[in-house]
Amino acid sequence: MGSPDFAAAILKSLARRHEVVAVYTQPDRPSGRGLAPTLSPVKKLALEIGLRVFQPRSLKPPSEVTSLQELHPRAVVVAAYGLLLPRSVLDVPPLGCINVHPSLLPRHRGASPVAAAILAGDSVTGVSIMLLGEGWDTGPVLAQASTPIMPADTTGSLTSRLAGLGADLLATTLPRWEKDGITPRPQDSALATYSQPLKKEEGEINWDTPAKDLERKVRAFLPWPGCYTRWRGKLLKVLETEVVADGAEPGKVVGSGGKIGVGTGDGILALKTVQLEGKRAMSIQDFVRGARQFIGAHLPDMG
Repeated sequence: MGSPDFAAAILKSLARRHEVVAVYTQPDRPSGRGLAPTLSPVKKLALEIGLRVFQPRSLKPPSEVTSLQELHPRAVVVAAYGLLLPRSVLDVPPLGCINVHPSLLPRHRGASPVAAAILAGDSVTGVSIMLLGEGWDTGPVLAQASTPIMPADTTGSLTSRLAGLGADLLATTLPRWEKDGITPRPQDSALATYSQPLKKEEGEINWDTPAKDLERKVRAFLPWPGCYTRWRGKLLKVLETEVVADGAEPGKVVGSGGKIGVGTGDGILALKTVQLEGKRAMSIQDFVRGARQFIGAHLPDMG
């Protein structure tokens, strides 16, 4: 049971080692200008390798529980599925419902654990293999593995690395769990932190925020929802940045030490890669060559 690329990596590994009797994923979503139905990465992979796909909007109806029971799964593996599993579903597989969660639980429970780790400035994160209960990411842990968060990591790059780490950890954990070789370790709820779903409007940059926090936010919000400001009324996506120690008025675009940046609540956020609405992504130097009035402007510039 899963939906995005992270879950597809887990499925690919599982399918090499085990009999996967079925795949559950989110319903197709309309997207693009034509609002054509878009398949989740998990569904695309499942169809490629010939697996049966279920896409219920909820797992609560008794008919959905019956459908799952008829598959006779030994275990249900869950990775970024997006639906809460009711007790009636949790009770179906004899080995339980086993979740691959991209954080070192109980830190960063919830919907956006990878972004939350970057936003918090954590130096290390990882994956947890856990037994699902009726709460969000509250069940006992079977295994964990860690990885450092690199200075240039984005949510995209870190999620990709965690997917591989999670797939490998699951491959060694499942056989041990099946042979009663693991004692589940309860989480310490006193140490729990929670991550909320990211919203598009959260990507707007508040230049009163310290530069170091904005630099982490740019990385945490890549690839989605992205960070942005406005220049002459158009959306200006900020894709890559670095922190410069000098200071400037928050929102003021300045040149500093051969770099082009924006003043913040503390320090300057040097811009490295940007993308103006309707244009391709480009280096800040290329952008300024075509927009010389940019230096000296005050952001957000509503036009």
